Amino acid sequence: MSPIDDVVSLSRLQFAATAMYHFLFVPLTLGLSWILVIMESVYVMTGREIYRDMTKFWGKLFGINFAMGVTTGITLEFQFGTNWAYYSHYVGDIFGTPLAIEGMMAFFLESTFVGLFFFGWSRLSKVQHLGVTFLVALGSSLSALWILIANGWMNNPVGAEFNFETMRMELVSISDVIFNPVAQVKFVHTVAAGYVTASMFVLGVSAFYLLKARDVPFALRSFAIAAGFGLASTLSVIVLGDESGYTAGEVNKVKLAAIEAEWETEPAPAGITLIGLPNDAGERTDYAVKIPYVLGVIATRSLDTQVTGIKDLKKLHEKRIRNGMLSYAALTRLKGGDKSPEARAEFLRLKDDLGYGLLLKKYTPRVIDATEAQIKMAVNDTVPKVAPLFWSFRIMVGLGMLFLFIFSASFYFLIRKRLAQQRWLLKLAVVAIPLPWVAAELGWVVAEYGRQPWTIAGILPTHLSASTLQASNLYFSLAGFIGFYTLLLVIEMGLMIKYTRLGPSALHTGKYHWELEHKEAA
Repeated sequence: MSPIDDVVSLSRLQFAATAMYHFLFVPLTLGLSWILVIMESVYVMTGREIYRDMTKFWGKLFGINFAMGVTTGITLEFQFGTNWAYYSHYVGDIFGTPLAIEGMMAFFLESTFVGLFFFGWSRLSKVQHLGVTFLVALGSSLSALWILIANGWMNNPVGAEFNFETMRMELVSISDVIFNPVAQVKFVHTVAAGYVTASMFVLGVSAFYLLKARDVPFALRSFAIAAGFGLASTLSVIVLGDESGYTAGEVNKVKLAAIEAEWETEPAPAGITLIGLPNDAGERTDYAVKIPYVLGVIATRSLDTQVTGIKDLKKLHEKRIRNGMLSYAALTRLKGGDKSPEARAEFLRLKDDLGYGLLLKKYTPRVIDATEAQIKMAVNDTVPKVAPLFWSFRIMVGLGMLFLFIFSASFYFLIRKRLAQQRWLLKLAVVAIPLPWVAAELGWVVAEYGRQPWTIAGILPTHLSASTLQASNLYFSLAGFIGFYTLLLVIEMGLMIKYTRLGPSALHTGKYHWELEHKEAA
């Protein structure tokens, strides 16, 4: 491995580590904020003290998680300038816009009103405090929206053009960036996954109280809200996941083919590989079990449109790499002072393939004179390793089906008033508490690893995006980040477990009101 490759790999590893640590806190913030809105709305409408105490108890856990999420998120954004300087220079005008809006609008909204949520109970009316809780939830969702608009643009770079005079990408349509279909699908899918995470958290903790026969009125009501909200959210994730598959089929055919280990272009409609052992070296899937027609329907919404296989995609990429060599040659002429209409027209004709030509920079400084062997290596780079994507996606989907079962069974037995007898279900809910985080992290592996070898799909290869740094500095900062974030995670887990064990009756004054209400209802 060359020193440059080592720096790029370490920079990728550091960003991946910090991003995945940060995303341990994000889903719970996104989902729990709206569960608080539901609980407090019931309190405002009914005046029953138990729902106020539910809002305060779950709000305390929300606050712990929110503080940790802010700490890890701020550090993450600084890495664009420290570790990915050329990336920031090349696309900063476009990528920085949604991040700046997120900081000025969503983050300030969320951070300002989260203080009022905790300290405004005795200073605000019921309706005013509910409005504060709603604004905290809205701010969380808006933060996710703008960040995912930026991320969506990396996967589908619309609304921007390359300027050969400045050697940068420049924004030409902010509306195209905001309404990017990839960004919109990412947003609703990610937010719905956050709702599932928070619902499973509340469901599991409430199930723990029910198993211990403590704070039963509180736990039953919390369990009911989590079961209903979680069931709706899980169904949304499944539907939106299908939409994500369709969007990937339109704008990122490589990612779709890799996820499904689709090596060959099959006659339409293509079947989906349920399970198998992807063999990257042999470009095949061993012991594959396929379901006919399903992939074609999901990816194309039709029965007569093909899903292009990896081998045919590589042939297309080879053609684009060769065109990229010509584009790079035309760009070199322009930068060398040839401003003739012919030189400009030649570059404009081929500029969409410039990024593919830049893939050769990994193997030679002279793109124009790349050898056939170097072209072949660049072609192979255009498809990420299939096995990590194949298995990450299937484990994620399998967990989604498990969540659907847990929420459906919980909702059913609640309606039938037979929940207390289903101790197996309550135990399963407790055990399942961490699983939505596993699914969420796997989702990001699919989304981001599936984009490789690109930082900006089709435009800027990852190996050209990193800063010029010493590997020793990256080892030091990587160890520092992992150590610090692990400490934060341990602190959060400790605080969460502490206050969960104390329970709502130890933190609030409404215990006896709950018991009275429960007896009256019985």
